[in-house]
Amino acid sequence: MENKRFWLLTGGMALSTLGIYAQKVNEKPNIIYIMCDDMGYGDLGCYGQKYIRTPHLDRMASEGMLFTQAYAGSPVSAPSRASFMTGQHSGHCEVRGNKEYWRNAPKVAYGENQEFSLVGQHPYDPEHVVLPEIMKDYGYTTGMFGKWAGGYEGSVSTPDKRGIDEYYGYICQFQAHLYYPNFLNRYSRSAGDTAVTRVIMEENIKYPMYGKDYFKRPQYSADMIHQEALKWLDAQDGKQPFFGIFTYTLPHAELAQPEDSILEGYKQKFFVDKTWGGQEGSRYNPSVHTHAQFAGMITRLDHYVGEVLAKLKEKGLDENTIVIFTSDNGPHEEGGADPTFFGRDGKLRGLKRQCYEGGIRVPFIVRWPGKVAAGSVSDHQCAFYDLMPTFCELAGVKDYVKKYRNKKKKETDYFDGISFVPTLLGRDNQVKHDFLYWEFNETDQIGVRMGDWKMVVKKGKPFLYNLATDIHEDNDVAAGHPDIVAQMKEIIRAQHTPNPYFFVTLPDFD
Repeated sequence: MENKRFWLLTGGMALSTLGIYAQKVNEKPNIIYIMCDDMGYGDLGCYGQKYIRTPHLDRMASEGMLFTQAYAGSPVSAPSRASFMTGQHSGHCEVRGNKEYWRNAPKVAYGENQEFSLVGQHPYDPEHVVLPEIMKDYGYTTGMFGKWAGGYEGSVSTPDKRGIDEYYGYICQFQAHLYYPNFLNRYSRSAGDTAVTRVIMEENIKYPMYGKDYFKRPQYSADMIHQEALKWLDAQDGKQPFFGIFTYTLPHAELAQPEDSILEGYKQKFFVDKTWGGQEGSRYNPSVHTHAQFAGMITRLDHYVGEVLAKLKEKGLDENTIVIFTSDNGPHEEGGADPTFFGRDGKLRGLKRQCYEGGIRVPFIVRWPGKVAAGSVSDHQCAFYDLMPTFCELAGVKDYVKKYRNKKKKETDYFDGISFVPTLLGRDNQVKHDFLYWEFNETDQIGVRMGDWKMVVKKGKPFLYNLATDIHEDNDVAAGHPDIVAQMKEIIRAQHTPNPYFFVTLPDFD
């Protein structure tokens, strides 16, 4: 008994020593950025959700900082991720929508399944730096696991060409509509890959992509992506700082997952549930128990986050790693998802694809033991394009704009973010935005936030709201505040730059 007790004590001491050693060898903090897909502001227990279990994320919030006014880069996936990667808002960024490159591509066969020979979205501008490239310049090893959505296969912007050492997931977000896909994409510098390749899901392609037999497919992408992320994390020894981007696809449609205890528990909880008939063209298979499916996907995601945090502790890297959790945009109602049932907008108006608060205000939690105060809550207004300067400051990059502005090839190379490191560390010198800005071509909307004022422009018509008294954006007060309207129109005039691929209707300028 005494020997066992001594082993436990010395084992704990060894683990603690490993953590100290890692911090001494690597003074720069490790960074893990977890971005899930289509989770609404009110989908977590720590943000008021009553029906879905999220114990690990709730604990992460209690051990760190919860933001109440953090914003995505866009109300939809690809441009929101582009804002994070480029440090630009969607009036300046190259990628401003979900422009696809697979629609007219020839088909290839995987078993009896017909697939596109080329998949992916519009590429990031190769002449503007992205975050992984900066982090590599400053000594970080980089891994990304999940959705890319920053360029199609073989384009100028794929993970192997944009600073990623190890990648596993979906290059194409349309492919990610199938949780049991025909293939995933991989790039592994350590394995000697020279480009992004396809990894065929040999067990999945024995069955069709749509219909009852689809659910016989055994290779569930969300679990596979998470396991690759954990494997990469387990390979980190603390001697070199690491930058992990975990872009999990949960809880995006389709509503599908393994029939395990997580799903079965919610089937019992939501005994009276809904069904959905499917949409083959969108690759959304029919779904039964849609409430149970959606809740299960969030709890499954919560479990992934718990395993990431546990792995950091196991390796003694916990105290020198900052972990951020967020969502790429507001909640969706695709594939049978039911925002009304879960109250997923957190009392905010709007959903995915809208510039109302519900489409762009997202959960945002930061944990960094000993640095970020446990149980703290911040109302600092920030957006995804603030992550580039924030991570640069953490990595010791001084004047990142001057260093990475491409003067040779671009007349103007925009950087729109402000570091929120002072907020994280509890300092009182936080610089604030004069405004936040969004535009989205598919619904022809523009959003501007200036203090408590919020303008939404729909097809050129401006609507003005005072968020201090009207968080749900119900009462258009534009007629009573022409001076504020004029000021915010000037912001739009100054911030919008033309883009040949993505068009929005600007308001009339007086």
